[in-house]
Amino acid sequence: MARLLVVEDEARLRAYLRRVLEADGHAVDAAESGPQAVQRLSGGGFDLIVLDLMLPGFDGFEVMRQAFDRRADQRVLVLSAVMDVATRVRCLRLGAVDFLGKPFATAELVERVRTRLRTPGAGAPQRWLRVGEVTLDLERQAISLAGREVPLSHREFMLLGHLMRRAGEVCSRRELLAGVWGHTDELGSNVVDATVRRIRGKVPRPVIETVRNVGYAFSAG
Repeated sequence: MARLLVVEDEARLRAYLRRVLEADGHAVDAAESGPQAVQRLSGGGFDLIVLDLMLPGFDGFEVMRQAFDRRADQRVLVLSAVMDVATRVRCLRLGAVDFLGKPFATAELVERVRTRLRTPGAGAPQRWLRVGEVTLDLERQAISLAGREVPLSHREFMLLGHLMRRAGEVCSRRELLAGVWGHTDELGSNVVDATVRRIRGKVPRPVIETVRNVGYAFSAG
């Protein structure tokens, strides 16, 4: 019997999902908001999370981030009415194993859940992310450059990791706000600039280039 967590704010759909998945032989817990989902996660491991994105408290992207912080190989199936390509790609990049749009066919949902339960999770992530001479320790959240290790705050770590995975590409402030802070409010873009300044203050030479009027790019040179 697999243990599932359904995270859905609409009460009737939440109850329906729970009933359908329990009928298929799973033990199902449920949450109606982002904070409640994270609280459920702290109580024990789930084999699969069925996750809506638009949630009260904070959204499904933040739920995913916190879920993966707790367990790197956590399986997440996103179930959302927000079906644009950018959203689907963002979910998969964060680590979701599947994305199913609303409205959905019940038989398809049940089969996707069965399939994903048979599929191993992503597994523990690689320990190191290396670009040029710069190494990011993904476990200790620290940067190493020329053999010198410097600890990073969580946001600094998230921002630098995002840029390093896109090394050589320009990342807009809007993209960084969405990927690291979970929102796209341009009025908050100064937080990106402030975080970049802190990283630059910790690293002995520039590795983050400013692209005027656009955003930032990580340089391996």
